[in-house]
Amino acid sequence: MRTRAADGWDEPLARFCVDLGVQRGLAAHTVRAYRSDVEQLATYAAGLGLEDPADVNLSVLRSWLAEMSERNLSRATLARRGASVRSFFEWACRTGRIESDPAVRLASPRSDRMLPTVLDVDAARELMETARDRAESGDPAHLRDWAAVELLYATGIRVGELVGVDVSDVQLAERTVRVLGKGSRERVVPFGLPAGRAVHAWLESGRPVLVSDPAEPALLLGTRGQRWGQRQIRQVVHDLAELAGVVDIAPHGLRHTAATHLLAGGSDLRGVQEVLGHATLATTQKYTHVSAERLRSSYELAHPRA
Repeated sequence: MRTRAADGWDEPLARFCVDLGVQRGLAAHTVRAYRSDVEQLATYAAGLGLEDPADVNLSVLRSWLAEMSERNLSRATLARRGASVRSFFEWACRTGRIESDPAVRLASPRSDRMLPTVLDVDAARELMETARDRAESGDPAHLRDWAAVELLYATGIRVGELVGVDVSDVQLAERTVRVLGKGSRERVVPFGLPAGRAVHAWLESGRPVLVSDPAEPALLLGTRGQRWGQRQIRQVVHDLAELAGVVDIAPHGLRHTAATHLLAGGSDLRGVQEVLGHATLATTQKYTHVSAERLRSSYELAHPRA
C-alpha cells in the first residue's frame, strides 16, 4: 500500500503555495511544480514516521535526494526538487512554523546546461519564408501561424507570453508588443518590419474571420475563435519546421535563436536581458552563447596585440 503524506503537511503546504502565487507572483504551473516536489518529500517523510515538517532534518533531506538519485531521475529534476524544498523550509522557518531551517546546507546536483536547438540565420529565414508563403493562400489559420512564428523569432518572447498578448498590447505603428512575463513583470518588446507585416495581415484578413465574439481581446485565436493555446502553437512550429526542411525546433528554440542572433549581430548582454525579460543578467549569460568565431573576431578587433 502506497504511503501518503501526513496531515501535518496540509496547512503549511497550502499556505506556502498561496505565498508563492500571491506574494512572489509565480505562475500557476510553477506553483504546481513546487507543490508536487514538496509533496514528494512529505510522502517520503511519512514512510519514515515523520508527520510534520518540523520533524524533518538535514539527514532526512539528503536521504530523500539520494533515494531519488537511485531512481535515475535527471539532474535537472533533482536540482528542481532540491530548490523547491529549500524554498519551502526557508518559508516555514521565516513564518515561524519550524524553529530552524534543515535545508540551509542541502546541496543538490546542478542541472545540466543543455542549450535548446538553435537555427542559423539562413534556416530561420527559410522557416519565416515558408510560413509567409503558406499564408499567401489567405487561409486565416495560416495567416495566424505566420504572425505567431514571426513574433516568436522577432521578439524572443516565451510561448506562454505570446498566448497572453491581446490586440491592445500590439502597437503596429511603433512595432512593439507589451507582454506579461514571469513574476507578473511587464515589458515592451520591439519587433521588425517582417513581423509587422505578418501581424498586420493577420489582423486585417485572418482574425476577423476566426473571431467568434467581438469582445474577445486575444491577439491570436484558435479555430473556434477563442484565445489560442500553447500546445497548438508548439505543434504549428514543429509542422512549419518540417515543411521548411529545417531542423525540428520548438517555440523555446526560437526564443533562444532570437537571443543568439541578437548577440551575433552586436547586441550586448544587457540589451538581450531586457528583450528576454530575465530578472538577472546571470540568467541571460547562461541562456545565451556566443560563437567562437565572434569571440575571435572581437578579440582581433579589440586587442592591440591580436
